[in-house]
Amino acid sequence: MLFGEEADWKELLSVKAQAELAELIEKAKTHRSAYMQADDVKVAQLWAVLTELSLQMKTLEEKLSRMEIMTRAFRNLGETAKKEAIKERVSDIFKPKTSAEKEEVERIVESLMNF
Repeated sequence: MLFGEEADWKELLSVKAQAELAELIEKAKTHRSAYMQADDVKVAQLWAVLTELSLQMKTLEEKLSRMEIMTRAFRNLGETAKKEAIKERVSDIFKPKTSAEKEEVERIVESLMNF
């Protein structure tokens, strides 16, 4: 502040924060016809921005949830493939013929799956 001039508070923000604020202000403008009808326009603008942020968060949460489901599915597929590969290798080594030997191979496979 030189010679009584007041700096715009937004200019004191980091460049990244200024860009983010400008984006939020643009998003709030989509609700201009609504907040211009409010008794306190500034407060209504803030609520409009909060609504936009809330919608963004919900969208991100939905996307994240879908990604978590896919990740679990891939992990399960990987575990199944791993188990089958171990079973195949152990069976190649021991060549089980009886049901007791096959059960022993299953126990070895389950034990190895824990590693």
